[in-house]
Amino acid sequence: MSEILLVGVVGAGTMGNGIAHVFAQRGYEVRICEVEQRFLQRGLETVKRNMEREAAKGKVTEEEVIAALKRIEGTLDRRTLAECDFVIEAATERFELKAEIFRQLDDLLPEKVILASNTSSISITRLAAQTKRPGQVVGMHFFNPVPIMKLVEVIRGLATSPATFEVVKNLATRLGKTPIEVKDAPGFVSNRVLMPLLNEAMFAVMEGVATPEAIDEVFKLGMAHPMGPLTLADFIGLDVCLDIMRVLQGGFGDPKYRPCPLLVRMVDAGWLGRKSGRGFFLY
Repeated sequence: MSEILLVGVVGAGTMGNGIAHVFAQRGYEVRICEVEQRFLQRGLETVKRNMEREAAKGKVTEEEVIAALKRIEGTLDRRTLAECDFVIEAATERFELKAEIFRQLDDLLPEKVILASNTSSISITRLAAQTKRPGQVVGMHFFNPVPIMKLVEVIRGLATSPATFEVVKNLATRLGKTPIEVKDAPGFVSNRVLMPLLNEAMFAVMEGVATPEAIDEVFKLGMAHPMGPLTLADFIGLDVCLDIMRVLQGGFGDPKYRPCPLLVRMVDAGWLGRKSGRGFFLY
């Protein structure tokens, strides 16, 4: 596998722009791709704002910020990713969308290039089967906010080669992250454990056991969580939480993963959490 110099990122949303941020800061050239100019512009502006915030806190110098921003190039043409040495997809948590991206990238990229997904729950094995390079498909699950959180789940699909796994594990380390090996299963480790917790907190609200404020205080004061489960759900995005619960429910076929009906109603209402201004709390 060739040396990784130019990294492609598909998606400039919360996770995509964070991934572009950390790659650029570590000296990689980054090409970030979106479907509309407004999404691309918003993502690039977020990277700039977050890097400038780091400089204001003294974590990086202003010169380092300028240099890192110069390494990031935005594009609306997915075909330009054909020049990349490594590509990671960070699109919405929907299998059909990710599968279409993987099929197109598989046709575009040289056969030796690794295709990674930042999916937080979808089967890497199933995504790999959309390509002619299943051995070079791997999960690289970053955590939000990407520039701050140290963990990266590196997920082996059924066909992921040992060489591919090692390249991505080492890449995560070079980004200053701690890679943890995880086998391919719905929700991996993080969301298999976390999302049912958040979902159960939502059931407690729906059943009138306690207010959202009270539930969050229980977890902050009693379990030493930095934020309560409902604040965290709002931060993640209630639509994302619902998508992941449905992946877990479909993947395991177990009723314990049934999404809370209140969560479904809130997403239907457009109450998606922090990003929409309203979820379990107002923003």
